[in-house]
Amino acid sequence: MTAQLKVLQQSSFNEPDLIDSAKKGDKAAFKQLYQQHHKRVYALCFRITGQVALAEDATQDCFVTLWQKLPQFKGQSQFTTWLHSLSVNQALNSLKKHRSFWSRFVASETDVETVSDEYEDLDKILVKLPERARIVFVLHALEGYKHEEIGQLMGIASGTSKAQYHRAQKLLAEMLD
Repeated sequence: MTAQLKVLQQSSFNEPDLIDSAKKGDKAAFKQLYQQHHKRVYALCFRITGQVALAEDATQDCFVTLWQKLPQFKGQSQFTTWLHSLSVNQALNSLKKHRSFWSRFVASETDVETVSDEYEDLDKILVKLPERARIVFVLHALEGYKHEEIGQLMGIASGTSKAQYHRAQKLLAEMLD
């Protein structure tokens, strides 16, 4: 462990100091950032991709990208906001790379493993939604993105995003009845 990280651990936890240390190549500081944020990143990736394997790959790729791009983080926004944006983009890219005809319609039993008990039922239902409707629903209803932002991320019109969101709502209501 580096002396700087030991000092950070002994003093009150200060994320900006961890970020600065990780930017300078401190692997122990980066590990601390990973440990603090990997569950949230994985949960987001799982909800977007709907598949355990893709979520795991996207999470790993996200942290590799984070390590590479961390020096670009200037602190003009919250670190969690920046990481969230990176995670969404990575999950969408991972989904595009691994998309196949059958994976859009059929989820295996291992694909409905959950991130935590708190979201178990929600995740099992979300996996049953068609891919585009699921992505839009997760980004809008759960993550708070506006339809215009979703449209830009997915390369669709904001009206299409709204239509997919309403489709997801209707399908979810039918599944819950």
